[in-house]
Amino acid sequence: MFKHILVPLDGSRLAETALVPAASMSKTLSAPVTLLHIIEKDAPQAIHHDHHLTRADEASAYLNETASRAFPAGTQVEAHVHAAAVQDVAASIIQHASEEYNPDLIVMCAHGQGGFRDFVFGNIAQQVLSGGETPLLLLQPHGIKPHPFSLRRILVPLDNESLHDESLEYARELARAYTAELYLLTVVPTYSTLTGQEAAVGNLLPATAAAYLEIQEETAREHLQEHLNECLASGLETSAEIGRGDPADVIVSTAARLHADLILLGTHRKAGMSAFWARSVAPNVVKRAPSPLLLIPLRKK
Repeated sequence: MFKHILVPLDGSRLAETALVPAASMSKTLSAPVTLLHIIEKDAPQAIHHDHHLTRADEASAYLNETASRAFPAGTQVEAHVHAAAVQDVAASIIQHASEEYNPDLIVMCAHGQGGFRDFVFGNIAQQVLSGGETPLLLLQPHGIKPHPFSLRRILVPLDNESLHDESLEYARELARAYTAELYLLTVVPTYSTLTGQEAAVGNLLPATAAAYLEIQEETAREHLQEHLNECLASGLETSAEIGRGDPADVIVSTAARLHADLILLGTHRKAGMSAFWARSVAPNVVKRAPSPLLLIPLRKK
C-alpha cells in the first residue's frame, strides 16, 4: 500500500502538524519518509507567524533536526531541499513527487483559513488528484499543537454507482494495520440536490427523475451490501449506511456524528451521475470536514 511517504514542510508549526500522522503511518506500515522543502522565489520573511526558510543551509538544518525530533530512532527518514528558488512551490512539489521520489502517499496540512486553505487545496491537492497518481493525506488545521493520530474508525464514502471501488482496497489495508472499524457510506442525491443536466431533466420530467433516483438508490444499496459482505467476510469490523442529499453535506455530518478518525475518499472523473459525485464533493468536504482526509485518485476505467 504505502511504501514511501513524502512530507513537504515550509518551516511553520502548522505545516509540522503533518509529522505526527506521517510518523504513525511510517511506523505502522514500515514505510520510509522523505521530508521536502522548496525554496520559494521572493519569499516572505514569515509564514503563519513563523520564520520562513529562505536559505538552503538553514532549510537543510531544519529538516535534519525535524527528522531526529519527530521520528523514532531507526525510522528511515531522508531530507531534501530544492535549493533553486521557484515561483510556484505547489507545482514544484508535484514535480518532485511524480518525477523524482514517486511516493505512495503525500502528507500535508491544509493550513490557514479561507483563502490560503483554498490555495493549498487548489494548487497542491487538486494537482495531485488530477494527475491521478499519488494519494494525499490532508490534515485539517486545529491550531499549531500537533494532535495525536490514531485510526479507530474510518469513514469510507463510496460512489453510488461503484461496484468495485479501488478506495476500499486502501481502507481495508489501513483497517487491518490499525485494527480500525470501517464505516461505509453511499450517498444518493435527492430531487432537490440534483445539479446541472440532471436538474434540468428533473425540472422537465419530475416523474422520470424520481424514478431514476429510486433506481439509483436500489443499485447503491445492492452494491453497498456487496462491499459490506466482503469486508465482514475478511474479518473486518464493518458497518454501512445509505444517505440521501448532497454528498458533501452528508459526508461531513456523518463524520462528525461518528467521530470518524479519517475520511477515506476516492476521487475520479466520470460522466453522468458520477459527475454529480465527483464535481464538487472533494473540495467541499476538505473545507468543512472535522477529520483528516485521505484522498485517493482512482484510475480511469
